[in-house]
Amino acid sequence: MTATGSRPKLRAVDARPFAQHGRRFVLLRDPLGLCEQVVLVPQELAPLLALCDGTRDLDTLAAALAIRYGLRVRTDVLRQLVEALDEALLLENGRYTQARAAALAEYRQAPFRRPTLAGKSYPEDPDALRALLQGHLDAADDGSTPAEPLAGSIRGLITPHIDFDRGASVYARVWTHAAEAVRSADLAIVLGTNHHGGEHDVTLTRQSYATPFGVLPTARDVVDAVAGAVGEELAFAGELDHRSEHSIELTAVWLHFTRGGQPCELLPVLCGPLARFVYGEEDPGADPALPRLVEALQAAAAGRRAVVIAAADLSHVGPAFGGHPLDLANRARVQAADEELLERACGGDADGFLGAIRSVKNRHNVCGVSPIYLALRILGAARGERVAYAACPADEHGASAVTVCGVAWE
Repeated sequence: MTATGSRPKLRAVDARPFAQHGRRFVLLRDPLGLCEQVVLVPQELAPLLALCDGTRDLDTLAAALAIRYGLRVRTDVLRQLVEALDEALLLENGRYTQARAAALAEYRQAPFRRPTLAGKSYPEDPDALRALLQGHLDAADDGSTPAEPLAGSIRGLITPHIDFDRGASVYARVWTHAAEAVRSADLAIVLGTNHHGGEHDVTLTRQSYATPFGVLPTARDVVDAVAGAVGEELAFAGELDHRSEHSIELTAVWLHFTRGGQPCELLPVLCGPLARFVYGEEDPGADPALPRLVEALQAAAAGRRAVVIAAADLSHVGPAFGGHPLDLANRARVQAADEELLERACGGDADGFLGAIRSVKNRHNVCGVSPIYLALRILGAARGERVAYAACPADEHGASAVTVCGVAWE
């Protein structure tokens, strides 16, 4: 059945405002990169996107636009737009399913997961990359008094997953602070934010991650154990997200660099949004699945020199994220909210950390909720120390910001 027949259903896609020749559009693209083609939807037709939920055919879509929004749109115009969405693989249908299956098979058969941002966000050449990161370390070493080391060995850390340039000082300080533990580790459990909005708590892969310095082998026996605990189907349902998601990739680069290019085993875990806890009424303490997941990850770390790494940014605020422009008062409020989260995180208080997010429905768009929360649950009674914090610009006007931090736990 064609995309224009029956009832078109829009996938979860990347959508952002776009202006061209004085007109405003919504630019849609595939977050999985199955198709490079983008679709520009005129802003006045944006309500159509919410209506493409798989319950309406073209005639019903036209009627709903007229009744709900007062928009009179010809069926042939709707057909053209739906066909464009179909060609760009933005609809949930047979064409998308086949393309996704082919891409997943190609990903799994590759010798390793290639670094998708190499040559784009950071140098692909290992010597140039090494020089870049060393430059960030040198710039962060400004002669100020470093954070006091923890009394015990470092078992976990929070590192940003923002681009290296904007997060340079925080990356440098936290990886310098945790360098000894990172170099002695034989397993790195990397919990990265899944920006594709995966429905599941975790998404695993058996594929190894490559960096310009070489390959970090994935601990497949550990992956198998965790998958057995949460269920094979759920564990790998969103595996293709690993192919283009940047949070684990950027962490893997710093991990490999800090180890002087020496590999260690990796457990790459993409973490879903935990929306049922953050925005819903469900109690994580009563959830039957989370304890199995946490116990499996704790068992993976037991008896090994493991380090648990939450690749997590904090607040995303301002017009770039649908909010109001930041002024001094707003910036102070955001920092105060971040301070509360960091206090909870450093105190090893997983429930308090999630509760602080939940009480305000994550109004500051903290995208590292699930990696930090799961890291705290895995580490148990952990004591942490804030190593660094920064607010990074997120638009050219300085009206938006992303806040990032570095934390080390013993």
